[in-house]
Amino acid sequence: MSDKGGDNLSEVTDFILVGIRVHPEFHSLLFLLFLIVYGMVLLGNLTMIGIIVTDPRLNTPMYFFLGNLSIIDLSYSTVIVPKAMVNILSQKKTISFAGCVAQLFLYALFMVTEAFVLAAMAYDRFIAICNPLLYSVRMSRSLCIQLVAGSYLCGCVSSILQISVTFSMSFCASRVIDHFYCDSNPIEKISCSNIFMNKMVSFSLAVLIILPTIVVIVVSYMYIVSAVLKIRSSEGRKKAFSTCSSHLGVVSLLYGTVSFVYLTPPSNPELRKVASVCYILFTPMLNPLIYSLRNKDVKDAMKKILWKKKVLL
Repeated sequence: MSDKGGDNLSEVTDFILVGIRVHPEFHSLLFLLFLIVYGMVLLGNLTMIGIIVTDPRLNTPMYFFLGNLSIIDLSYSTVIVPKAMVNILSQKKTISFAGCVAQLFLYALFMVTEAFVLAAMAYDRFIAICNPLLYSVRMSRSLCIQLVAGSYLCGCVSSILQISVTFSMSFCASRVIDHFYCDSNPIEKISCSNIFMNKMVSFSLAVLIILPTIVVIVVSYMYIVSAVLKIRSSEGRKKAFSTCSSHLGVVSLLYGTVSFVYLTPPSNPELRKVASVCYILFTPMLNPLIYSLRNKDVKDAMKKILWKKKVLL
């Protein structure tokens, strides 16, 4: 198939992913960077999941959400990074049409799901600090499952809408996507269709996702701060804030990197790719570190596992 001509949606069988533009001699170095960071993503998140699953002391709503957060981080990184690594060393940097649809669907699914899970975690911290006596009743196991299931449902619905409008376009100018994975913005650039509806749908989805999650997080922490400031002892205030600091760090990291990605000028695609690397690789790598380094329960559980292994050896 030629890159130019009258190709429409039914005739497109694959796309070409340009990837990150670097000199050929740096391809191996870029591959090594992706490999090392992705390995740390796997190690950190699988370790976090393993600790939460095996230690009965972590069988609480907060760690249930944290375990799901690790699964989400691991998943959206895995959806993109292995294919990107293959293309770095490959001469034929292609992805099938079906593969592109699946990649965009899963990427959008996990990204939206993470936003809602973080909002659920903020609500959990609000109940734990502001209504501690009712915590076990309010944050029941069934409610936690419903919140996570609802997060995935919202992610699934928004992903279906996103891929529906994205891949209903005609691609008559080119099939070359100027990115290292299938994202809606670079795909829209190679379409010869009117993308006004696409932009409206994307904007509407962003508002419906970002606004409620941000509101829940901000309002929850307004109540949390108010409640903590009423605690008389400095030790009590410190303990209360320490349970929230890790979550705030992850929220700041997520929204900071996502804002960096989508607020980067379209005229600078290479900067946008670098911003995407921060979100897809470095955010899921840092999240487990933030929770493990700042969370006493996780550190104690890790020491317990390491001590058991030492005894067995």
